[in-house]
Amino acid sequence: MAKTPITVAHGDGIGPEIMEATLKIILAAGAQLDIETIDIGEKVYLAGNTAGIAPEAWDSLRRTKVFLKAPITTPQGGGYKSLNVTTRKTLGLYANVRPCISYSPYVATKHPVMDLVIVRENEEDLYAGIEHQQTDEVTQCLKLISSPGSEKIVRFAFEYARAYGRKKVTCFTKDNIMKLTDGLFHKIFDEVAAEYPDLESEHWIVDIGAAKLADTPENFDVIVMPNLYGDILSDVAAQITGSVGLGGSANVGQDYAMFEAIHGSAPRRAGQDVANPSGLLLGAIQMLVYIGQSEVAEKVHNAWLRTMEDGVHTYDLFKEGTSSEKVGTSAFADAVIARIGQNPTKLKTVVYKKGDNARIQGLASPTVPAKKEIVGVDIFLHWTGDKRDPNVLGKQLEAFTSSSFKLQMITNRGLKVYPNGHPETFCTDHWRCRFTSKSMSEAGSYADVLSLSTQVSKAGFDIIKTENLCTFNGEKKFSMGQGQ
Repeated sequence: MAKTPITVAHGDGIGPEIMEATLKIILAAGAQLDIETIDIGEKVYLAGNTAGIAPEAWDSLRRTKVFLKAPITTPQGGGYKSLNVTTRKTLGLYANVRPCISYSPYVATKHPVMDLVIVRENEEDLYAGIEHQQTDEVTQCLKLISSPGSEKIVRFAFEYARAYGRKKVTCFTKDNIMKLTDGLFHKIFDEVAAEYPDLESEHWIVDIGAAKLADTPENFDVIVMPNLYGDILSDVAAQITGSVGLGGSANVGQDYAMFEAIHGSAPRRAGQDVANPSGLLLGAIQMLVYIGQSEVAEKVHNAWLRTMEDGVHTYDLFKEGTSSEKVGTSAFADAVIARIGQNPTKLKTVVYKKGDNARIQGLASPTVPAKKEIVGVDIFLHWTGDKRDPNVLGKQLEAFTSSSFKLQMITNRGLKVYPNGHPETFCTDHWRCRFTSKSMSEAGSYADVLSLSTQVSKAGFDIIKTENLCTFNGEKKFSMGQGQ
């Protein structure tokens, strides 16, 4: 078998130790790898590179397209961007895959039959990282959900379920509140689900879904979610299996992939030969499947399961009465290597499909442009005048019109406060002032937006930003005010 090029980063804290153990195991099992090593993380940050990765490291990743990454330490203080987010977005790693499996009774858990996979969208949502301070009192983070981004991750989840013999795909959103953004994700989930009649599908509002996940995780199989929910709940799911330290993660894109443990660099445990390498090892097993070396992945995974069964545990899992031997990082690696070729006798033996299922992709359909018309504008103001009385602000703004637009309402933090607001409502210094077409059957233009904005600005108002209100194929695509 020809060797597959991969890029390896040993990371910070316990990273070098668990990477050494992981590579030792998979190479002993017969992995055919051509390894390029790069530096990332703390020392790169402290050398003045705020991204935590040097330009020459990108050259290696472009050559190999496969990245096995140990945890890193991000220095405290501002100015340092998340390397994980940077890598995922730069390389288009849109799918984050986190299997969450219980290993009872060898790892203590309240959910001994838990076996699910969380598929998290990796590039969009609030993790776009577009934030602004808009007034003295109000900051903003933009939540971006796209139709192609949603379709790719949803389709990936269904393809993953089919490839790995899963039976059901569940979607979590909060579209009862965020009707456009989460609503789009849910709509696309339903459309894609119809193309997979062999798989059961369901949708849960994320709050009750999270409660059910924590209470009865055995009722779930594959769960697909937007970025933020997926980040939070994949950690919750990993923890309730018994240990976040056993969580491995794959980040998959069209052409590139990154594999890692889900835990951090644990600098307090660095250099002590005590860290558990299992999370990174399970990430590396996913890598072996991805690069087409599923036979090796199968041998390593089953040897690891047998080691767990035999009670050979690192300090984090060692428990009198269940464990037989407490070992360090290096000795744990040796124990797994000694069991290569053996299968577990009580835990379920892992069997990986050979061949084309290794690289799952979620493709997006071509976008069909809609007829888009401007029917209004939201002008956001920083205003503190006249005891922040929305009636005063409203009366002043009603004087401003364009050929098409007039004031319809004012909201504060999303709640309608003019006209006919309530005196009990607390208002900040951040106001959304909505101007809409005098006749909603007639579209306006951007010239109307500019005319209104100019009038408001010349009158001395502090404009934060404007957002055009549009219809797409005649359908309104903007939220109403709460209480409107």
